[in-house]
Amino acid sequence: MSRMEGRSPKGSPVVGMTYRAARREVRRMTGKPLLTPDIPIRAHRLSLLFGYGALEKAAASRPRVPEHLRALAVLKSAVMQGCEMCQDIGSFEARAKGVGEDQLRELHRYGESERFDELERLVLDLAVGMTVTPVQVDDELIAALRIHLEDSQLVELVNLIALENLRSRFNAAFDLGAAGFSDGMACARLEPDTTARRVTQTA
Repeated sequence: MSRMEGRSPKGSPVVGMTYRAARREVRRMTGKPLLTPDIPIRAHRLSLLFGYGALEKAAASRPRVPEHLRALAVLKSAVMQGCEMCQDIGSFEARAKGVGEDQLRELHRYGESERFDELERLVLDLAVGMTVTPVQVDDELIAALRIHLEDSQLVELVNLIALENLRSRFNAAFDLGAAGFSDGMACARLEPDTTARRVTQTA
């Protein structure tokens, strides 16, 4: 149960239209006509909801970073923050973007797992470094990423991970649970060893 009841669309045509538009967008992206649990909560401040929607749309528009790398970064950040809703959606999207079940199972030990290549490990290092508090992203990590990624791709990736921190922290504050995207399928979960290689080395 959420810590706050979502806004009802009854008596507000704008809210009703917003919910229908949100369902259409989720269906377009995932094939599931679901209203994610955060939308009715965000609807208590429609101006913030509309601004958030614009941010999400911009982040999803014409990505330059390979989709599986985007999915891995988002999922790792979500798992670290313990957001059930984002773990549920993130695991679903990761599978849809080509992340295998073996990578989902070994996400917590990506630094040692043979299931991840060097670029994937660097992207996951970035996700971890941006999700811990305080942020632990150093010159060495950025330089290593720039060997593989153009500046525009790196900016896109950093923005995406920052957006996932916004999502997960908002959802966790209101205790928003899974929405059913990964029902019956493997879903990445937080494991004891969650630190990044680079964070561990420089701590």
